[in-house]
Order: sequence, then structure tokens, then C-alpha cells
Amino acid sequence: MTDSPALSAAPSVAVIVVAAGSGSRLGHAVPKAFVPLQMRPLLERALDSIFRMREAVQIIVVAPSDRLTDARGIAAQVAARHEAPVSPNRPASGPAAPPSRTVTIVGGGRTRQDSVDRGMSALIPSIDIVLVHDAARALTPAALCDEVVAAVRSTGHGIIPGLPLVDTIKRIANSGAILGTVDRSELSAVQTPQGFPRSMLAEAHTWAAQNGRFEALTDDAALVADAGLPVSVIPGHQLAFKITTPEDLERAELILQAALGEPQPQLLPRIGTGLDVHAFAADDTTELWLAGLHWPGERGLSGHSDGDVACHAICDALLGAAGLGDIGSVFGTADPRFTGAHGETFLTETVRLVAAAGYLVGNVSVQIIGNRPKFSPRRGEAETRLAGILSAPVNIAATTTDTLGFTGRAEGVAATATALVYPAPRAGRFAGQVAAPAPLPESGQTPDLNWEA
Repeated sequence: MTDSPALSAAPSVAVIVVAAGSGSRLGHAVPKAFVPLQMRPLLERALDSIFRMREAVQIIVVAPSDRLTDARGIAAQVAARHEAPVSPNRPASGPAAPPSRTVTIVGGGRTRQDSVDRGMSALIPSIDIVLVHDAARALTPAALCDEVVAAVRSTGHGIIPGLPLVDTIKRIANSGAILGTVDRSELSAVQTPQGFPRSMLAEAHTWAAQNGRFEALTDDAALVADAGLPVSVIPGHQLAFKITTPEDLERAELILQAALGEPQPQLLPRIGTGLDVHAFAADDTTELWLAGLHWPGERGLSGHSDGDVACHAICDALLGAAGLGDIGSVFGTADPRFTGAHGETFLTETVRLVAAAGYLVGNVSVQIIGNRPKFSPRRGEAETRLAGILSAPVNIAATTTDTLGFTGRAEGVAATATALVYPAPRAGRFAGQVAAPAPLPESGQTPDLNWEA
């Protein structure tokens, strides 16, 4: 690319892209900024928009410390499309300052404000306006970023984009009782990028550090306002919404497919089902483990392992969806390592095998069938436990068979499971490719188990 006059001088604007969040609410095993949106990570799409800004900017990506290589790879792809360099993972200053179109990668901190602090430490001397932007707002138009910059220049203070609220807002008590209606004309749903004069943002960070306000104020505009500095709102954009939940991600995919004309990915999600049955043990000394939980006082299920039918059914469903066989062929009952092993052992290894085959877990649904134990009081606990192991949403239902069959006679417990997996980006590659499936263990071989390490 030939430098235009706007790119010939050192930039006066920087954009700090905060990409260090875990994104647990999105239900993915990888940090939110690295979750694919139509086969491209959210961070890549966010950077594409920033590169389309009218003027030269210094771009600083604050990524998780264990994802710096991935972030650098994503930035390199975007920079190559826009013919711009990616600088090393260190602050740049003085004569060695990066040219006017660069991406610098730095490690994030414990909190969002810690991450912004680290991003500010990488600012070059020529910067006098700083935009702070969330990678999760991946579809934010470049024009909105330009408008924030222009507003900061014209006012000399903080600027944030926002949208008027369309829903009626109620104040409610803890009991759910309505206390009153809020005048929504005085409210705005704020977005990013949020822009500030560099000196103002630095002053606010110093104020927050000196007064112990970092933990209480997670929004940059709130931090600046808390320091007694002015902030104004300008009109935001509908595409600058934050991708936080699976529904947000689906909305973004539909927008890209329909409004922006991007084709539907050819690699589709896959679904698997599983079924497991275990009889109750003949003695009262066997402990009951079900859905990853210990059930004190309940008779356990017989089996080579702990007999957790819910976990075993999930393993079958995940292995089937990924084309990896079933729990018997992968783990086997002849291996003494599995004697008494808990469901967590099988689930953890199954997730690893699924990932090695090029897939991530989307969600799992489980149905437990039996007269006992009474499951409903611990449903939420079990769902949280299993979701934590799978790094994906889990829904559990329980039912009886109205005294019919072996479960109705309280002779055992059964479980069925349905699992959805979807193609994961190949490590270090973000062009819509997925890893080749990992081979199944050969006859006589067993998987590598994390619990043995």
C-alpha cells in the first residue's frame, strides 16, 4: 500500500481493543474475542472495522496472557489485508515508535481497567486521543469510530456512543414488585468505542488508583466522570451491540449472512445422541454418583466405574457427534485405570478428544429416567457442575416411568443425552479451515487421561 498524506505522519489517535475477557456467558471454551463468528474470530472482525477508519491510528490489542500468539496471528492476517505491520509485544516509544498504521499486542490484566492501563502503557508519544473499544462489539462500523474521534476533537472531553431505550423501564423491589416507571428519555444504552483526550483518561486512571475506585467502576466513561471530568453521549449504531450470550452470537451471524451478504459457512454443526443404563448395586456401601454429583445416603449404581449414567450418556453423545465412536470403544471396561473413576474423568477426556477432532461443544441436553434419587432439588447444581466441565451450556431434565419397567421398579437408572458440536478454527489459522479429525485409539490402546498427569 502506498502511504497517503494522512498516513505519512505519526498518528494522533489510538484505539485500545480490550480482548482479555473470558466470555463465560457465551458458553465457549475459548476467550470471547477468539470465538468464531461466521468462521472468523470476533477480534478479527473488530480489527477489520478499525482498519477502515478514515485516519491513521495506533491500534493496541489487549489479549489474555496465554493467547498473545493467537492474537498476534489474527492481527497479522488483518494487517496483511490492509498492508500494515504488526509490532512486537512491547510498548513503543521515542525514535523507535511504530509507523502510522500498526497493531501492538499486549497482555491483559486481572480486571478490565487493569487491561486498559496496560494498553495505555503502549501508547506512542504522538497520541492525544484514545478510544477504548470492546472486541466483543465486533460489528461496530468504522464510521462510528470516526464520529467519536471527531466529537472528542470538537468538544475536548470524553465522548461515548449510545442508543435511546425503546423498552419501558421499571424499578422493582427484590420481591419483584414494581416500584415505579423510569423516564427513559433520560437514559441511554451506551456502547464502545468510548473516546477521551489522552490526558483526561490518564488523569481519571490516576484518580481511580489513588481513591480505590478501579473495582467499582468497570466502564471507562464512568471512571472519567467519577474523577469529575465531563463526558457526553453521541448517537450510537445498532451494529455496535455487544456479543455476550449465544443469542447475541446468533444475531450477529444472521446480520452477516443477510445484511452484509456473507455466505453461510459450509461446515455445519453436528449432533450426537447417547444412552446409558446402570442397575443399583446389591449392597448399601456403594456410593451414588449421578450427573457429576455425590448423593449421600443413596444406594449407588453398579458398574466398572462409578456408574454415572448421565455423564456416560453425555460422553456417548459427544463422541458420536464428533465421529469418534462410543464410550465403550474409546475407554473400555477392561482397563483397570477406569475402576471406580468418576464421570468427570470421562467427560474431561471426551472434551479433549472432541477438540482434537476439530470441534467445540455447543450445548448438551440430558434426560434422567428413574424413581430415585429425587433430582429436582439439585438440578441447578448438577447443570452448573457439568457446564463447568464441558465449558458449554447443559440442560438436565428428570422423569419417572410411572412404575413401568426396570426404572419404575427402582431397579436402576437410565439417561439419554443429545449433544451439539461445531467446527473449531484450526490453531493459528482463521480462514474457515478446521483441523483434521484425530484418529481413534488403536486396538489395545487407551486415551491419554488428564487425571493421570
